[in-house]
Amino acid sequence: MTKLSAAAAAELIAAAAAQVVEAESDLAAADREIGDGDHGRGMARGFTAATKALSATSLHTVADVFRTAGDALLETMGGASGVVFGTMLRGDGGSHLRAPEVDSDALAAHFEDALAKIQERGHAGVGDKTMVDALDPAVRALKRAADRGLPVPDALAAAAEAATAGCESTRPLTARFGKASTLGDRAIGHVDPGALSVALIFAAMASAAGIAAHTHSPAPLTRS
Repeated sequence: MTKLSAAAAAELIAAAAAQVVEAESDLAAADREIGDGDHGRGMARGFTAATKALSATSLHTVADVFRTAGDALLETMGGASGVVFGTMLRGDGGSHLRAPEVDSDALAAHFEDALAKIQERGHAGVGDKTMVDALDPAVRALKRAADRGLPVPDALAAAAEAATAGCESTRPLTARFGKASTLGDRAIGHVDPGALSVALIFAAMASAAGIAAHTHSPAPLTRS
């Protein structure tokens, strides 16, 4: 596979959904360390709904896939996580993906737009201990791979590796947003659950695109 078809895109989202559901308890545990503990449940609910929505919808373009999945997250998760993860998938509605098959350049442009929208809404940047710490490097890696003309599987592999590193980079940080921002130094030593979710999603998409899952899975959680 050098390009991504609508059918293959649906498989990527289904793989991400399966990974999120499987990791529900780990995501909840990560959130209990610095939040209210409901992140895992919300993510599992949203991605289960996304899978159902994809199976019940006619998907003619790659944009149809990402928009349908993103809308399902927005409609079922609620709260800030629903907004940012729904936006991560749907981006600007899929303007770069309105074709039956797209290349890594189009995929990178889609996620660049999604990242911009997330940051415009929430104002978080790299270093603020949010999902942006994993998404920003993933998008940058995806863009570099696209600029080199790499096929979709290789581009997603690079994005997954960068997202994993970005997730781990949140461990020594204090937080500027959400409940974690009230913890001060007590948040140090724990990964951000949103960043962990981003890493899991990109790892699953890379695996579904033909990349060995174990190569790009986030490091196991350790707790202080």
